Amino acid sequence: MLEIRNLHARIEDREILKGVNLIIPPGEVHAVMGRNGSGKSTLSYVLAGKEDYEITDGEVLLDGENLLDMEPHERAAAGLFLAFQYPIEIPGVATMTFLKAAINSQRKARGEGELSTPDFMRAVKTAGTELNIDTDMLKRPLNVGFSGGEKKRAEVLQMALLQPKMCILDETDSGLDIDALQVVSKGVNALRNGNRSMLVITHYQRLLNHIVPDVVHVFSDGRIVESGDKDLALQLEAKGYADFDGAAA
Repeated sequence: MLEIRNLHARIEDREILKGVNLIIPPGEVHAVMGRNGSGKSTLSYVLAGKEDYEITDGEVLLDGENLLDMEPHERAAAGLFLAFQYPIEIPGVATMTFLKAAINSQRKARGEGELSTPDFMRAVKTAGTELNIDTDMLKRPLNVGFSGGEKKRAEVLQMALLQPKMCILDETDSGLDIDALQVVSKGVNALRNGNRSMLVITHYQRLLNHIVPDVVHVFSDGRIVESGDKDLALQLEAKGYADFDGAAA
């Protein structure tokens, strides 16, 4: 599914990713945990194609295709989805309008026909019910005036409708109370299947109590320094990241 080989990236004169190696097979959920400033979110931005970053070495393959040769919209059409830590507001664009445009844009890029309005409405209703999203929320401009929980539910709704094969969740638990976290996690877990992989980026164990990963990776100073099963997250919660700082040197 996703293979990252010796990935190096910098912004201006600062190197942030310093040789990331990671393989996520189809159907697996991998978690990346690390300190603030370790490079976790940079990894998500580089994978999605954020233009501020310069790739200085390495490659990233999604089902054998080189993501780094693609523009951001091409990566999305190829099946990559990034859920942002802080989803942006888009005044003047209704959430429903945005969702339909996103779906049909990707379908067009893949050579598929546009989704009819009745089919689109049924898909939104089905996915929205799972996430406790009502129609009034969907009529509002995208993310404008949304609470933290509403923004994250709107992003998981996008994920449910677009059906990506590789999902990157960048600190999805940020700004969520426990009730919202449970709703969002339930929506994410409903999308887990043998053909869809996920990369969950987080600081804290609490998210991984709800979205249980197959593999946990420790990120330090721009690279993965340790990998293990879900118990590694418990170890981090108990001891912190100090034990892994030397491994990044």
